[in-house]
Amino acid sequence: MIRFRLLPIALTVAAAACSHATATPQSPTPTTSPDARANPLLKPSALLFQAPPFDRIRDADYQPALEQGMTEQLAQMNSIASQSAAPTFDNTILAMERSGALLTRAQKVFFAILAANTDETLQRVQRDEAPKLAAHSDAIFLNDKLFQRVKRIYDRRDALGLDSVQQFLVTRYYRNFVRAGAQLSETDKTRLRALNQEESTLITAFQSKLLAATKAGAVVVDDRSQLAGLSDGDIAATSQVASARGLTDKWVLPLQNTTQQPFQASLENRTLRQQLFEASTQRAEHGDSNDTRAVISRLAQLRAERAKLLGFPTYAAYSLDDQMAKTPEAAIKLLSDLVPPATAKARSEAAAMQTLIDQQHGGFTLAPWDWQYYAEQVRKAQYDLDQAQLEPYFELDDVLKNGVFFAANALYGITFKERKDIPGYQPDVRVFEVFDANGAPLALWYCDYFKRDNKSGGAWEDTFVDQSGLLGTKSVTFNVANFTKPAAGQPALLTFDDVTTMFHEFGHALHAMFSNVQYPTLAGTNVPRDFVEFPSQFNEHWALDSTVFANYAHHYQTGAPMPRALVEKIRKAGTFNQGYATTEYLAASLLDMAWHTLPADAPRQDVDVFETQALQRYHVDMTVVPPRYRSSYFAHIWSNGYAAGYYAYLWSEVIDDDAFAWFTEHGGLTRANGQRFRDMILSRGGTADVAAMYRAFRGRDPSIEPLLRQRGLTAVAGEN
Repeated sequence: MIRFRLLPIALTVAAAACSHATATPQSPTPTTSPDARANPLLKPSALLFQAPPFDRIRDADYQPALEQGMTEQLAQMNSIASQSAAPTFDNTILAMERSGALLTRAQKVFFAILAANTDETLQRVQRDEAPKLAAHSDAIFLNDKLFQRVKRIYDRRDALGLDSVQQFLVTRYYRNFVRAGAQLSETDKTRLRALNQEESTLITAFQSKLLAATKAGAVVVDDRSQLAGLSDGDIAATSQVASARGLTDKWVLPLQNTTQQPFQASLENRTLRQQLFEASTQRAEHGDSNDTRAVISRLAQLRAERAKLLGFPTYAAYSLDDQMAKTPEAAIKLLSDLVPPATAKARSEAAAMQTLIDQQHGGFTLAPWDWQYYAEQVRKAQYDLDQAQLEPYFELDDVLKNGVFFAANALYGITFKERKDIPGYQPDVRVFEVFDANGAPLALWYCDYFKRDNKSGGAWEDTFVDQSGLLGTKSVTFNVANFTKPAAGQPALLTFDDVTTMFHEFGHALHAMFSNVQYPTLAGTNVPRDFVEFPSQFNEHWALDSTVFANYAHHYQTGAPMPRALVEKIRKAGTFNQGYATTEYLAASLLDMAWHTLPADAPRQDVDVFETQALQRYHVDMTVVPPRYRSSYFAHIWSNGYAAGYYAYLWSEVIDDDAFAWFTEHGGLTRANGQRFRDMILSRGGTADVAAMYRAFRGRDPSIEPLLRQRGLTAVAGEN
């Protein structure tokens, strides 16, 4: 996943993609840290590539830096808008591209730490600053003098001698202003500001509530015998979590962000599996201060009203208007077309598990908290594959250096050097300098892999510094995940899903690192949301490439490679449980679309009733296959910028599977293939229409057939 948020510099496409909110324009009142002159955020860092000096940054530095940044950029924008010279590309578009350096620097670091290593002070700063940042955005986007300059350039763009990228940039600016409400009447602008102000407050509340609810929802176990089925390493890790919370002689099963929890695959105690499942699905629905339902029902309502103000029938129509899908109907069709084959396969998977339960004289009907546990047993029976056999071969550092880095070197020629002299924001964070194939410095990359109570759930990529030829900057990017941290002295052993996550997020990082773009607005991952997951999901394919896999899948104790027979079992089991995986994803995606296709005149929804009816309407209401995220903890759509956009993973998967098919047809893992992909896709950011960009690479539009083969749905689809 990539996080979309408002970055005022260059009014980036991320601003249009994210759920940002704004308020009545006003000049922010700067505050000062104990020693404002010592605030390291107030000037570019002296570290390599302007990497944040985390050893010097304190919580007290963020608020004054954010507010001074807003003051500076607003002055810059007002100067651009008020100049007497006729608008030109240089004095208007380029001037805006250069604006807001301090605010961008402060905001990028602040939001990164807020998500990955938050505390009460940072959450308070977010509550204070979110409405001000929103007001700042509106003060720019709704400035009619500024918009009129952009519009005059846009109207004359064909006559200005601009190259194709400059024309694309001008068009992006014009569309961003229009989508932000620049053409509204003053009355409607006032209403829009109010809606945006409220949304910023609600998003902040949702984030805080969900983080607290997820921590509070962890299951505390008093009796070690209840953990039967877990490995010694997992039990030690749960004991360590308990100790960190001040609990003695206890074991704590922390919640991951998804509905299903990893421990359910191993726990033999059915009652505990049910307890863990219910803790997960009800984490934010207890009617207490952490209940998110009132927040999200209002969020859906005000987004619909905002879309109507901007001339769209629903928020989804507004959101998808500048995406590849273009319309909610196109996205829903892609999802709906997969429902019959996915649910059919899920039902056959459930039947196989029920047969196993009956053979074991279980005396019960398969429930959602049983799925992971019995799926593992079926996997063992059908494929003779036990996940516990795999983990010793997936030690984190081996996967990272001999897998993720190895594949990147084989494809793109890049190399890595760990930089322990560059500070991270938390002791678990590691920093690597990245060198290009010719040895030239290319980027910095940070990784932060282990779960913490003060870290948001899931996994993501983002940047501290974006590449830009105009600004003379190189990419400083980072990956964050939530893997189980091993007990002291124990190896960090991963599931194959964790391995895939590492490759996925590093694909986003490559997109940022390889950016070779002049203008910040178009650099790196500033592409449509339903294209941004293409490079990351494409990079997942190399996790199981035979050459790459053989290079990293070594037993952590003996160094022996994974036996060939075991590797073949993994390959044969590649489509196992894909009915479940596809159905839970489709359920969440269609639930997202249901929320965001509500019209503005729809009443405020009862969350539980709405969710039930939406799943029924789209025929994904399988009791044993709940949505990957239920509404109340669906952070992607309520706070991470994927509102009406969770479908993007599937849309991008069609493209990434098709692209990997091209690699397979042309020799697979080669430098020549990697260079072509880098030159035609990864380096170009959002400098052109991405559909045309892909057609140039592939020679045609993407086909869905490779995706169906990857998920093992082709045969089932043919039967329905």
